[in-house]
Amino acid sequence: MSEFTKICALADIPRLGARVVEHPGGDIAVFRTADDEVFALHDKCPHKGGPLSQGIVHGKRVACPLHGWNIGLDSGEAAAPDVGRCGRFEVKLEAGDVYLKA
Repeated sequence: MSEFTKICALADIPRLGARVVEHPGGDIAVFRTADDEVFALHDKCPHKGGPLSQGIVHGKRVACPLHGWNIGLDSGEAAAPDVGRCGRFEVKLEAGDVYLKA
């Protein structure tokens, strides 16, 4: 079973932005909301593979920069009427540092 790995400080992720972590199964986008919550998804929109890390974070969603699909940061699910899903990863925040379980 995978352990959590420290990937960065929370301050290293821009508020309402993302940081990309390289992973053998594909890049992972780690997002930070306005409320300093962190979420991690495969950096690939389920629609056409757009880089979600370059999208606009609003609330607990990210809008894909290619076609505007909204993806739930907490679920990886596309918002209706769109249908699709991208992989989600566990993250945690401890003492100002972000940890990823991948």
